[in-house]
Amino acid sequence: MKEFTINRNDAGQRLDRFVGKAVPLLPESLLQKYIRLKRIKLNGRGSKRDVRLNEGDTIQLYINDEFFEKPSEDNAYLKINTPKVDIIYEDENILLADKKPGVLCHSAGEWDYNTLISNIKAYLYKSGQWDPRSENSFVPALCNRIDRNTGGIVIAAKNAAALRVMDEKIRAREIDKIYLAAVWGSMTPPSGELRGFIFKDAKLNRVYVRDYQEKGSRTAITRYRTLRLKNGLSLVECELLTGRTHQIRAQFAAAGHPLVGDGKYGSRKLPQGLQIPGQALCSYKLRFSFKTGAGGLDYLAGREFTASMPEFVEKLFDLT
Repeated sequence: MKEFTINRNDAGQRLDRFVGKAVPLLPESLLQKYIRLKRIKLNGRGSKRDVRLNEGDTIQLYINDEFFEKPSEDNAYLKINTPKVDIIYEDENILLADKKPGVLCHSAGEWDYNTLISNIKAYLYKSGQWDPRSENSFVPALCNRIDRNTGGIVIAAKNAAALRVMDEKIRAREIDKIYLAAVWGSMTPPSGELRGFIFKDAKLNRVYVRDYQEKGSRTAITRYRTLRLKNGLSLVECELLTGRTHQIRAQFAAAGHPLVGDGKYGSRKLPQGLQIPGQALCSYKLRFSFKTGAGGLDYLAGREFTASMPEFVEKLFDLT
């Protein structure tokens, strides 16, 4: 049990608003439930959630100690009472999630509990697949990341052995990631490869494409093929032969065909009357192309998984 005494600066607030600020890891739904169940008491008695607090009042909270920890990305999952994870595939070792545009994979600087990894942790915690109190150091982790405004498949490892194998296979380029993108204009030729050198400006979180190598730049190769043309737009399938930051976005922009809705490397303009979340890019297919042994994950060799059809494909090309 924890107890708070209301001081002059706290007075006048509603009970539920004060507790929400004092215990930021407590989910709103649980907060309201605990008030109803009288596990949150005012001056030793049950109370309504909207009662106004007076200086000198005491609030008793009969809730788990874990909710009183200092908020961080490591414990942000506690804030989530109903996890939102669109699961494409799951077994005892890994989980493939279909991340939606607008969702962060991890917190971006400030504490943010509504991230993909926090929702995955909350899902595994609430389903009994992960008990953080019994672990010495391991926590479920993402094996790959995609931009906030890009949708698609993200791999999460449920145990340390799976994380090690996935990290090794990603480094060895034994996991194929295939994207769908909508770009302005018609690609010439309709199928081919974009080759160049990418230099990253970490301060601006932006990359630059060059046709020559310079200090700090890295080779970037994207294979593409046009699937459909409509209204001055091309739907292209892209396969990353290298994995650089913002590679697809930057290379297509450098080729004169920026992605639809990509304000960083093109413009946010959209075909008249249409709206889409983020830029028109989705990591929609994942293939485990293991060329060497994968230990306990050998059973994934050769398997391929596909995300749901991205919203921009339906809106821009009338495909479902």
